[in-house]
Amino acid sequence: QVQLVESGGDLVQPGGSLRLSCAASGSIFRITIMGWYRQAPGKQRELVATITRGGSTNYADSVKARFTISRDTSKNTVFLLMNSLKPEDTAVYYCNFRNGRGDDYWGQGTQVTVSS
Repeated sequence: QVQLVESGGDLVQPGGSLRLSCAASGSIFRITIMGWYRQAPGKQRELVATITRGGSTNYADSVKARFTISRDTSKNTVFLLMNSLKPEDTAVYYCNFRNGRGDDYWGQGTQVTVSS
């Protein structure tokens, strides 16, 4: 049974930083892409950032130049470094792994709250 476990969510002041981590337990057949999504209250889940097995990255316009996604493929772990946080970044953040067969795996979510 594969599980993704996120950590690092917290309450932070505007302008602050957080680093989220997501690690997979169990065996996942050839992960091809890892990503972070978020869902704010009353809104749909949206893409934040993705990184491919080869290291190519993609970011939502709203987080470009502030967030950095990285991964450790040997440990099936993905990270999200979030700088210059804004109140509108407040959401539950979910990690997602997709394998070569198109199977999706999701974490349980970690709460990020940006408030003074």
